[in-house]
Amino acid sequence: MNLYNKVVGNNQLTAAEVMRDPILFLAFGFGSGLARKAPGTFGTVAAIPIYILLANVDFWLYSAITVMVSVVGIWICGIAADKLGEHDFGGIVWDEIAGYLITLWFVSFSWSNVLWGFILFRIFDILKPWPIKWIDAKISGGFGIMFDDVIAGIFAGLVLLYFN
Repeated sequence: MNLYNKVVGNNQLTAAEVMRDPILFLAFGFGSGLARKAPGTFGTVAAIPIYILLANVDFWLYSAITVMVSVVGIWICGIAADKLGEHDFGGIVWDEIAGYLITLWFVSFSWSNVLWGFILFRIFDILKPWPIKWIDAKISGGFGIMFDDVIAGIFAGLVLLYFN
């Protein structure tokens, strides 16, 4: 039983090609997006160590890195979609990494926040309540791939902040 996809996208790139290409490697969340089932969830799991590394840095540095991850993600996801020949392929999970960092942006570090941030972000990312679903359907390119997860991260972060 394979836990990862052997080929991905309409252009049928191999997992090895994804792992060797720096842009695809990032877009696929360091390989986590190659998971056959629930690549978005695995991409969010890949974001947890990144968050933990950043959790105790200065708020302004965390903010700058989160904004950079999000803005650069537009470019990364757009190029990855072109290389795959498929818009918003499920294995592109850089947007999940950005969304998770956004979810935890304004709360203090705690293992409870790490867990609840994960759960809340996945709920908003999977269920896509309005306007997330509309954004996902109407906006294309790298910006479209990133923007619905940015909004999901904002929603999840607001819920997390409310209950903190």
